[in-house]
Amino acid sequence: MSVDEELVSVSITAADAGWLAGFTRRLLADRLVACGNLQPAVRSLYRWDGAIADEPEALVTLHTRRAHVQEIIVRADAEHPYDTPQVVAVPVAVVHPGYRDWVLAETEPGVVE
Repeated sequence: MSVDEELVSVSITAADAGWLAGFTRRLLADRLVACGNLQPAVRSLYRWDGAIADEPEALVTLHTRRAHVQEIIVRADAEHPYDTPQVVAVPVAVVHPGYRDWVLAETEPGVVE
């Protein structure tokens, strides 16, 4: 399987679920992702600037090709309200064949609608 056909799940958090939904819609429109599963309320605990933070956030899990991850990172750097946004891509080890085919079709490079 080529890198272009490898699937990943990409998680991104943000303070505002509405912003995260809009960001996901833009990625969908540009065919960088096939799907985004948005959880509007998660509790994030993390260390930042030497202190432990405990904050409400939203989380989206995006389904895409590994080949699109770098562009998603570039877009997050340009558009995300955080200075250092969480963008974590995890390889998909096992996937339903029909779902895999759908994700690949929806994220086909060079396809314009």
